[in-house]
Amino acid sequence: MRVAIHQPQFLPYPGFFHKLSLVDEWVVMDDAQYDKRFTNRNRILAPSGPIWLTVPIDKAQKFSKNSEVRVNNSMPWREEHWKKISYSYRNAKGFLDYGPYFEDLYRREHDLLLELDLETTKQAIRWLDIPVKLVLESDLGVKSQGTQRLVDVCEAVGADTYVSGPGGRGYMDEPLFASRHMALEYTDYAPVPYRQRFGETFVPDLSILDLLFNAGAESRRYVISGEEARAQATSGALS
Repeated sequence: MRVAIHQPQFLPYPGFFHKLSLVDEWVVMDDAQYDKRFTNRNRILAPSGPIWLTVPIDKAQKFSKNSEVRVNNSMPWREEHWKKISYSYRNAKGFLDYGPYFEDLYRREHDLLLELDLETTKQAIRWLDIPVKLVLESDLGVKSQGTQRLVDVCEAVGADTYVSGPGGRGYMDEPLFASRHMALEYTDYAPVPYRQRFGETFVPDLSILDLLFNAGAESRRYVISGEEARAQATSGALS
C-alpha cells in the first residue's frame, strides 16, 4: 500500500494531484503547524498575469495547528475571490461545468481553514477521478517528529511505500525507511502545458482551478502519472 503525507493546501497546483494519483492513501497533516505558503492561498491566471487568491486567517493563530486555524470572515474575501475567478475564467471552456460549484462555495461562510481546504480538494479529486483515500493524521496518534514521524505514519496506516515530493531528498533520513523494510519513492512531476486563455507563454504550477477551467473534462490526463500523461497531453492538446 502506497501513501503520501502532506499539509492541507488551498486549491493546490496540478502536481499535488499528480502525487495523489500515485498513492492509495493521503494522510493529511492536520496536526502539523500551519504553513502560510500555500495552506491559505494559491494563484490563478488573470489577463494581467498570475494573481493570488488568499483566504485571510485569524493572525493570532498563525502558529497554531492546521486543525485550529480559523478564517477571518470579517474581510470580504469570498466576494473578492469569486470576482477574480469569474473575471478570469467566465469565457473558459470549463466554466459552465465548474463555475457553479465555486459560486455556491463562495456564498457560504467557512469557519475553519482546514475544512475549506479539504472540501475543495476532495471536490477536485472527484472531478479528476483519483481513487485516493483521505486519512487525518490526528486520528493515528503519531507524536514523533522529522523522518521518524513519516515512518510512524506509514506504519500506522499499513503502508509499505512512502511517496515523497522531490524536495524530500534534502531533509529525510532515507536509511530509516530501509530499516523498517519500507520503500521510499520520489515523484518526478513535470508540468504538461495546456492551452491557457491569456498570454503566449505557458504559466506552470498555478492552482488546479486554472487547469480545470481551461482544460475542462480533459483535466485528468494532465495530472495522471508518468509518460501516459505526457503522451496524451502532447498528442494534439495544444492544437
